[in-house]
Amino acid sequence: MVQHTATTLRPAPEGTRLGELWDVLPEESGVDANGVLTIGGIPVTELAAQYGTPLHIFDEVGLRRQIRRFVDGLAERWPNSEVLFASKSLPVVGMYRVAKEEGLSVDIAGGGELQLALAAGVDPAKLHFHGNAKSDAELEMALSVGIGAIIVDNEDELDRLERLLTKPQALLLRVIPGVEAETHASQATGGAKSKFGLPMDQALRAIERMNAHPLMEFEGVHLHIGSQILNTRQFAEAVEKISTAGTFATYDVGGGLGVKYTYADEAPTVDAYLDEIVAAAREHLPEGARIMIEPGRSIVARAGVTLYDVLSVKRTGNTFVAVNGGMADMLDVALTDQRFEAVLANRVTEPWTESVQLVGRQCESGDLLVDGAELPAARTGDLVVLATTGAYSYTLANNYNGALRPAIVFVGEGESRLVARRETYEDLLRLHAPAIEAAAAADARA
Repeated sequence: MVQHTATTLRPAPEGTRLGELWDVLPEESGVDANGVLTIGGIPVTELAAQYGTPLHIFDEVGLRRQIRRFVDGLAERWPNSEVLFASKSLPVVGMYRVAKEEGLSVDIAGGGELQLALAAGVDPAKLHFHGNAKSDAELEMALSVGIGAIIVDNEDELDRLERLLTKPQALLLRVIPGVEAETHASQATGGAKSKFGLPMDQALRAIERMNAHPLMEFEGVHLHIGSQILNTRQFAEAVEKISTAGTFATYDVGGGLGVKYTYADEAPTVDAYLDEIVAAAREHLPEGARIMIEPGRSIVARAGVTLYDVLSVKRTGNTFVAVNGGMADMLDVALTDQRFEAVLANRVTEPWTESVQLVGRQCESGDLLVDGAELPAARTGDLVVLATTGAYSYTLANNYNGALRPAIVFVGEGESRLVARRETYEDLLRLHAPAIEAAAAADARA
């Protein structure tokens, strides 16, 4: 762990949009006396020199503060409650450890996420296993470690559990609430045609089946209407819909709270979200029932940024500023058309004089990180920070064009710590060992 010191300010000089940008950059960010962006008190130039780029940087102080807003805020409003971290948003051991330390339970959606959570020391009893197509092997793994709860998606899964259960197991059932979320189509999960969960008539049949089984401890129902939802009324509508499934001990109303990615976004506060959920619960759910929520994006998105080196600047039909990353480490842009905001991190306070195409290095015209990024006139060797990338960027990382997954560092109070190392070419080749060994043997025989 390396100690740094830096004086951080939050200026808003003319010719920039810094005054607006602070709302999408991490809470513990600022600018030092040299006009360099700082995260957690550390200039990003120092982080680039120490860890290289591309680099995912997380403001650990702001991250933990956001977790407390959810955990403490829900407990104050509805004491019989539980907050789960939707770990698909950032499935890394370092984050699972933070979740454990801050009192979050964790939802997982596959064997890999289960192993990562266990490696972080998360109590298996605090894990909840989601997914619409769990395999026998994954269910056996979860049951063997004493998983806290399994969220059943369909009756085929009940068939599997009937074969695999040897002791009592807590279960929830995912239902389709019939709420068409106001979000990108790929992020909507609560509509009538969703691949997740069962409609109410089939759900009632599945509940009867679980209640009749001696080892299935049916506790209640689960729903999730989608992700990046900015209209909190939709969460209240979902609570009302889930109440029609019956009276149960537990109601898991999912996650999906949206965040501010762009200057134009108006994202609800955590308090506004919790007020909406709890008001609907008081109106529609049994008094004393347990309420569960599953924030993911809204915990980690703002806390994270991604740092890149500028490799080329080309002024042709457009001005193209190309960085040493792209859709291999920031696939969300291509998948969901998500808009991000960028800043020239080593020259933050200089006037933003150009509107550029901030592009990646992958061989796709769609590898466009920001369409119309406002920057000073960029030069090779500059550093670019893409803001609000803490959710799903590492999750969706891939090896397109042989790209290597970036490292992750957590920063706070002038200190940085490596959470995940950068992938190496040796890592990349390791999975191909059978072909490499066969090729070497063939060459030796030739």
